[in-house]
Amino acid sequence: MKNNQTVLTPPSDGAHSGKGPKDLAPKTFAFDRSYWSFDKSDPDYAGQENLHNDLGKPLLDNAFQGYNNCIFAYGQTGSGKSYSMMGYGKEHGIIPKICQDMFERIGELQQDKNTRCTVEVSYLEIYNERVRDLLNPSTKGNLKVREHPSTGPYVEDLAKLVVGSFQEIENLMDEGNKARTVAATNMNETSSRSHAVFTLILTQKSFDTDTKMELEKQAKISLVDLAGSERATSTGATGARLKEGAEINRSLSTLGRVIAALADLSTGKKKKGAGGTVPYRDSVLTWLLKDSLGGNSMTAMIAAISPADINYDETLSTLRYADSAKRIKNHAVINEDANARMIRELKEELALLRSKLGGGAVGGAAGVGGAPVPPEEVYAEGTPLEKQIVSITQADGTVKKVSKAEIAEQLSQSEKLLTDLNQTWEEKLQKTEEIHKEREAALEELGISIEKGFIGLHTPKKMPHLVNLSDDPLLAECLVYNLKPGKTTVGNVDSNAEHQANIRLNGTRILHDHCTFDNGTDGIVTITPSEE
Repeated sequence: MKNNQTVLTPPSDGAHSGKGPKDLAPKTFAFDRSYWSFDKSDPDYAGQENLHNDLGKPLLDNAFQGYNNCIFAYGQTGSGKSYSMMGYGKEHGIIPKICQDMFERIGELQQDKNTRCTVEVSYLEIYNERVRDLLNPSTKGNLKVREHPSTGPYVEDLAKLVVGSFQEIENLMDEGNKARTVAATNMNETSSRSHAVFTLILTQKSFDTDTKMELEKQAKISLVDLAGSERATSTGATGARLKEGAEINRSLSTLGRVIAALADLSTGKKKKGAGGTVPYRDSVLTWLLKDSLGGNSMTAMIAAISPADINYDETLSTLRYADSAKRIKNHAVINEDANARMIRELKEELALLRSKLGGGAVGGAAGVGGAPVPPEEVYAEGTPLEKQIVSITQADGTVKKVSKAEIAEQLSQSEKLLTDLNQTWEEKLQKTEEIHKEREAALEELGISIEKGFIGLHTPKKMPHLVNLSDDPLLAECLVYNLKPGKTTVGNVDSNAEHQANIRLNGTRILHDHCTFDNGTDGIVTITPSEE
């Protein structure tokens, strides 16, 4: 690293794919910042604090002005993405530092009686193109990504929890990371095989004493820890592993195509035949980050690279990736009081959709009353909604024909969005409390320890328990199974038996009825294996 430049010299022994003398010339890339963090005794050593000063603080300045922000880390597995984003142990990464700093600033702002700040967080994971809510494991399965013209892409039914302090965020992150971990122990996905998106929504309400009006500014901060990019040759993956790698690489290569397309649009170089379209929808990750990547957001990319010569090709491709991302120009705007306007628009949209649904009642869309059905739209009884077609005049004056089934779907989507917008702060707090309880119950069922604020092993417990160990510090000591007095049974997760085991484990060699632990009154625990 020389000032803001990164200079890459190929290994002299030809341990990379380049062959000619041209390929042996050093390659130079210029970025906003280049950090050297290989050796702590180096005078130019850059640590977590440098990253926060150069990236975290300006991001917060923007957020408090009302701009959306996004940071994402890209690079091959093991190059230090999670370390930069989350950090390990005492070495806090940029996410915890931003959160800590944010609450300090909120404290200073709220000394003015006319200003109120509120913070909500959500945390999700994308694994094999499926979205999981990490803060509310009770919403099982794949969450749907929707798009609304005014809010852009969002995840339906994703928990947004209200937080009042850095400590609360830290606990949520800890529990979210553990929920991510449990999936790892149950489904073989280690932390580096999935993308995690941590979102903070900062709302500032200030009362203008002159106009007697309340002004509101809202900023969304998306912090993204991407899965590691992998070369199949270097991981030696085959079969199912190769497919999983292909899914991950699919979302990363879509991200690459989106960045390339946006860079071409920004510099005015539209590709022939591509029509200048950006392939956001080709992967869940890019669709969800549509706004951050090419829209209303100030976005920074951390490219983590490895200094090892065997990683030369991967390092070069990461630097090229970052180089094209550098050319993208986003147009961020301050997000002010759109809420009232949006609620009005949504109400009008709902009225129109309900009137179009007319006489046919629709499951799931409550209170569908409606205008009489025009004569050309009268159908025989029992005609399914898919077959009933109505025409809708859109805002731009064009007429579009859609089936009533599509309208019903759109209606339930818009109703969900409207109730979400109309929630008062008190309701949000109450909902947060409910989700906390649900989450703790769900985590306990999975055997996860949820004692707040501990790192590493527990304070000694009165009750004997099992705890997992792992080389990965994020995965170690996250599962705790208590052996209550009496019998505790152990069995397979997939067991369809009527009696589910108390401790459910995954693995080809775990039987439906594996063993039992007997915690006797004499304080001795006996383990009895089942047959075979």
